[in-house]
Amino acid sequence: MSNWLYLHVRAIAQALGRLAGQPVGTLLSALVMGIALSLPAGGYLLLDNVASLARGVSGTPEISVFLDTAAGKADAAEIEKRLRAEPELASFRFVPRDEALQQLASGGLGDVLGGLNANPLPDAFVVTLRSEDPVLFDALAAQMRAWPKVAHVQLDSSWVKRLHALLGLGRSAVLMLAGLLGFALVIVTFNTIRLQIMTQRSEIEVSRLLGATDPFIRRPFYWFGGLQGMLGGLVALGAVHLGVRALSAPVAALADTYGAVFSLAGPQWPEAVVIVLFATFLGWLGAEISVRRHLAVD
Repeated sequence: MSNWLYLHVRAIAQALGRLAGQPVGTLLSALVMGIALSLPAGGYLLLDNVASLARGVSGTPEISVFLDTAAGKADAAEIEKRLRAEPELASFRFVPRDEALQQLASGGLGDVLGGLNANPLPDAFVVTLRSEDPVLFDALAAQMRAWPKVAHVQLDSSWVKRLHALLGLGRSAVLMLAGLLGFALVIVTFNTIRLQIMTQRSEIEVSRLLGATDPFIRRPFYWFGGLQGMLGGLVALGAVHLGVRALSAPVAALADTYGAVFSLAGPQWPEAVVIVLFATFLGWLGAEISVRRHLAVD
């Protein structure tokens, strides 16, 4: 194990030396990889922020459960008991028929309601779910319609369905873009490693004559590609962070026009780790293909 660690530490040192020995090339390669990766990373982050902004503007989707006008307090208590047993519910509140009538009266319908002999409105429950999955909304609504003394169930989820469809389309487009750019970055790393191998051809041949194995020869190039990809990932994070700072004020102004309080959020540490690891993997993959091709040819 100690020998294995020593060989990898030695390979890392060699890779860092090669990166530091050509600062301009290293910087340009990191910028190319970082800018390319910042496009899908920024797009995915933008979709998440748009979803949060849309929820803040449109409000939280709810399910309204209207009871039968003949339902009494015992029936309302039974519905409340069923709601408390639902694990998917975030919260619910009971709206008595008298309170609903007062809300309509305060909304400018007092003259119309004054001519009624009795309150025509039923008791109701307003339910909020933990998730905004449209499938879950439909399933719970169908379940609630079958409850006793429930006259009508109204869903406020049409905008959620449209939002989910648009976000799904956007995420698919971002994933396709990430795949295409990832393939291009593998090619970039492939060519970079190929040039490294060509410039060190004599050193590689001498190492083979001295008995160096293929893993010993490949290892520094693997680390070179991985470290180059990691630098590209860090550049991508920096580009996304700068983009978030540049767009924060315009987005906040847009949200303010809708009466919403919203601030554009940058990538959190799990997303940042994923971006850096993905960039490192792309660099390693390009190095792997290039080195194996070279050794196969030789």
